[in-house]
Amino acid sequence: MDIFDDLPAQQTVLLAVIGASPAVLTETVWALCLRPEPIVPDRVVTVTTTVGRRKLIGCLLKPLARFNGRTPWETLREALAAKGTNVAGKLRFGNTSEDIRTIIGLDPASGLSTELEDIRVPDDNVTAANYLLSQVRSVTANPDIRLVASLAGGRKTMGALLYACMTLSAREQDMLTHVLVGEPYERLADFYFPEQPGGPLVDPSGNSVNPRDAAIDLAEVPFVTLRNLLWRELGPDSGSFSHLVERCRLGLRHQTGENVRLIIEGRRPEIEVNGQRLKLSPLEHLLMLFLAKRAKAREPDMADDWADSVNKFREDLLAGESFSPPPNWRNFEQLRQSLTSHDMMLAVSTLRRKVQALAGEAALLAGCLPEKGRFSLDVEPALIEIRSSREE
Repeated sequence: MDIFDDLPAQQTVLLAVIGASPAVLTETVWALCLRPEPIVPDRVVTVTTTVGRRKLIGCLLKPLARFNGRTPWETLREALAAKGTNVAGKLRFGNTSEDIRTIIGLDPASGLSTELEDIRVPDDNVTAANYLLSQVRSVTANPDIRLVASLAGGRKTMGALLYACMTLSAREQDMLTHVLVGEPYERLADFYFPEQPGGPLVDPSGNSVNPRDAAIDLAEVPFVTLRNLLWRELGPDSGSFSHLVERCRLGLRHQTGENVRLIIEGRRPEIEVNGQRLKLSPLEHLLMLFLAKRAKAREPDMADDWADSVNKFREDLLAGESFSPPPNWRNFEQLRQSLTSHDMMLAVSTLRRKVQALAGEAALLAGCLPEKGRFSLDVEPALIEIRSSREE
């Protein structure tokens, strides 16, 4: 059972990525609690590395003389209570593995689970992405818990990954934030929140500054939740972060293909996409005919080797069985003899740009055209029409 399962209904969990500047956590909590519509998290959970954990404990959970022997976290709670914020039974946080969650990976050499020390190499990014996704999912799986996620701390990669995880798994009631602290306070190691006790601080230039003068703004970061759009792909068995991203990409492309009505003229270098006409080069036209005929015949995607797919197109073109040259195209015979993979790749690229320039839903076709790892036209066969002559 996850620790979130025992929370009462209608609870708020703050999930924050933390790195070398743990004070972003106290700054975020202060800003959340003092919004015009306050949000006082019931529980605070941080995701970090072993380096970040040591800094977090040393920065926020150790008693300080300037705070009369209280920790910065205790001092924050007391300051909020003094301003009228009800913190009783809220802002639960401490020095436990449930509160400070260290990213866990796998040592491929030993097969042992390991705590990530830092995020430096691509494999660390993969590990962090999978771990963050599991943390976000553990909250959003409970409909009675609201998630507030903070991407202000940690390396920029962690913030970007948290944003992606929120896009993939968060719901409409969830929230993503970034805290902004004015100069010079954002660079002061002993600044935790405005109105902190202990007197003035000294900035890097040696000037005395009062914490009460610090400006803190909480930005709500907009994000698009794909949870309802791709509920099949985003189910509990959707796997790792990278696998989930790929499934969502394929799911979106499939939905795009279900909303494209495509008409290809058999004898004119033109297509019609959702009612909009587009003129093509002769080679682009032949490519669309080739892909459309394969799609309508439900032939499998030639994804194993894009170059082999190009060769298949060239072979069919040279055989003269699948295509007829557009009228007045004098270069057809030359193309039959000299078509290269580069010509085909260039044709796909220019065709994609032409389609993307179309307005509205017609531009959806761009997502259905061949791409790296896929040489096919990903449009529903029933929505494709190949005309032998132009119908007025």
